[in-house]
Amino acid sequence: MTGKELWKVFSKGIYDENPVFRLALSLCPALAVTSNVANGLTMGFCVMFVITANNVVVSLTRKFVNPKVRVPVYITYIATIVTVVQLVLEAYFPLLYKDLGIYLALVVVFAIILARAEVFASKNTVFPSFLDGLGMGCGFTLALLAISIIRELFGNGTILGMTVLGSWYNPALIMILPPGAFILIGYIIGLMNMRDAKKAR
Repeated sequence: MTGKELWKVFSKGIYDENPVFRLALSLCPALAVTSNVANGLTMGFCVMFVITANNVVVSLTRKFVNPKVRVPVYITYIATIVTVVQLVLEAYFPLLYKDLGIYLALVVVFAIILARAEVFASKNTVFPSFLDGLGMGCGFTLALLAISIIRELFGNGTILGMTVLGSWYNPALIMILPPGAFILIGYIIGLMNMRDAKKAR
């Protein structure tokens, strides 16, 4: 692949095929753990690591896995990587591990991770697969970051726990609840679609 093609492989996950805003995959964490920036970033980085590592492993072993059992094998890879992430977080960042709770274990069944293994990594060499996973992970992390900044700001008046809006501000409690996240994601998707339609015209 040329440098331009490799860049396209990486960059498509950031906007054109953004997992949350374009493909509407893995919305569970986008609704559940983005009530504050710290949790959103942690989940984003965890998924970025898992999807990138899984893509590399799938690409390395693609010629040795029988196509009939490829999905269970891919899920085993993902579960192993997620377990490592859980153990690291539990050992070094116990508060974040506790905040993410069951949603961290659910990374194993995130559709975007299995989809990239099936659609891309199983058909390409290691470096493009690495870039594909990294790009999708970056897009996922940026989506969670954007959602969590808006939710924490308007839901608590803070960002990363630091007060941004003064005592005069009356927090919109719906923003820290899952319905608020769902509405926010809808508005962001709508704005992106309007931008694309305007650009097409």
